[in-house]
Amino acid sequence: MSDLAAFASEFVRAPMAVASVTPSGRALTQQVTSPVPASGDPVVVELGPGTGAFTQAIQTRLAGRGHHLAIELNPRFATLLATRFPQLEVVTADARELITVLATRARPHADVIVSGLPWAAFERTQQQTVLDAVAQALTPTGAFTTFAYVHARWTPPARRLRRALHDTFEEVVLGRTVWANLPPALVYHCRRART
Repeated sequence: MSDLAAFASEFVRAPMAVASVTPSGRALTQQVTSPVPASGDPVVVELGPGTGAFTQAIQTRLAGRGHHLAIELNPRFATLLATRFPQLEVVTADARELITVLATRARPHADVIVSGLPWAAFERTQQQTVLDAVAQALTPTGAFTTFAYVHARWTPPARRLRRALHDTFEEVVLGRTVWANLPPALVYHCRRART
C-alpha cells in the first residue's frame, strides 16, 4: 500500500488523530528535519511519524549514526515504520509518555525532537503536556521542530500552540511558508526550553 493510500485510509478511520489526508512533502520534510546534525551520535526522537516522510529524511541525515526513536500512537503506522526502517526503534505509545519511553531505554535526553503531531486536534491540556515532556526531554542545546498548516493558522488550537511554544521555549523561530506542501505549512524551530 502506498503512503498516500495508507494515510487516506487512516484519515478516514480517525480524522482527528491523523489530521491530514496526505503525508508531508519533500520541502516540508527538509525544513522540519534540518536540526538533525550531520556529525556526531545524536539521539533523535520523532513524535507522530505517520508513514515515515520525516523518518526517511532523518535516517538519511544520520547515515547509521546516533539513535533514532519514533513514538507512534497508531499501531498500523508503527508496524509499517518498523518494517520499512529496520534501524529505527519504534514504540507504539502516546507522545505524552515521552519521558517514560526515554527513561526505559536509558536515554534520559534527546538532542533533537521532531514532531509530526496533529496539534490542532489536541485540547489545551494535551498540547501543554506534550510540550512539557519535550522541554524536559531535550538537552540544554537541543532543538525541537514542529509544523502547522497555513489554512488553520488563525484557528483557536493553532493560536494556542503558538502561545504554548513561546511559553515553553526561549527561542521560537517561524520558518518560511512551505507552499510546495499539500496543504501549505509553517515550521516552528524551537530552542532553549524554559525551566
